Amino acid sequence: MNPSTWQIGNSKAIGLDRPAVLAILNVTPDSFSDGGELPTPDAAAAAAERAVAAGAAGLDVGGESTRPGADPVSADEQIRRVVPAIEAIRRAVGAGVPIGIDTTLAAVAAAAIDAGADIINDVSAGRDDAGMLPLAAARGVGLILMHRLAPPRQDRYSDRYDAPPDYGAGGGVVRAVRSFLAERVEAACAAGVEPARIVIDPGLGFGKTVEQNLQLIAGTPDLAALGRPVLSALSRKSFTARAAGMGPQTPPRERLAATIGLSVAHLAAGARVFRVHDVGEHVRALGAAWAALRSK
Repeated sequence: MNPSTWQIGNSKAIGLDRPAVLAILNVTPDSFSDGGELPTPDAAAAAAERAVAAGAAGLDVGGESTRPGADPVSADEQIRRVVPAIEAIRRAVGAGVPIGIDTTLAAVAAAAIDAGADIINDVSAGRDDAGMLPLAAARGVGLILMHRLAPPRQDRYSDRYDAPPDYGAGGGVVRAVRSFLAERVEAACAAGVEPARIVIDPGLGFGKTVEQNLQLIAGTPDLAALGRPVLSALSRKSFTARAAGMGPQTPPRERLAATIGLSVAHLAAGARVFRVHDVGEHVRALGAAWAALRSK
């Protein structure tokens, strides 16, 4: 059973009695879909206002691309990118809208929290930086823990594996991801993070083939059984196009229909938080799907 809320800070929460959409706001030059689109803090703030007006329950700001093959970005450069943007966004949207920082480095997360962020979205699930989980506990912020097979620079797009990643030793991709996330939730709690602040992310597109990503969507009930909300972050990824029968060269912006179709499937399987590029379309599609699912 999904929790009814995701606690963000001491006096802020995201309700999960219906699907909650987080808007992707990348202040990067090289993200796979939207790199370079928000070159200034004012541009990021304007995009944040549009997202909130379109129904976003929160915002997720990133200063480092995690696309396959991407090189790591230093903490100083990430801070240079994200802190002015978060400050501008917080001024624009007010105190009530949750803002996340997408980073694996504790120094970046700390600077972002000081600037107004109240969620840490760590695609390494606290493994890249030993200071991340204690920081999340000390600052009392929301925390997203994601599964990945390898750092981005060692990864490949879902439809470009010469041989599928081997999850056989873990009992298959769903069981392996579930075991990993259970261990990382336990590690976060041991560091002092309250369980109500934790969301888990199966890491669709990170170290999985097209078929393995689809298996993870179908296997969401097994992940949700860990007792934490499940985040869906498949927006515009290459496997969505291939699942829809589209060619490998389909540009990310032409993957909206495939993205929405799989997002609705993920909702039906138990995902409750959706990190997306196209906010208004997802709010409407997921809202309609939720109305049908609730009418059973």
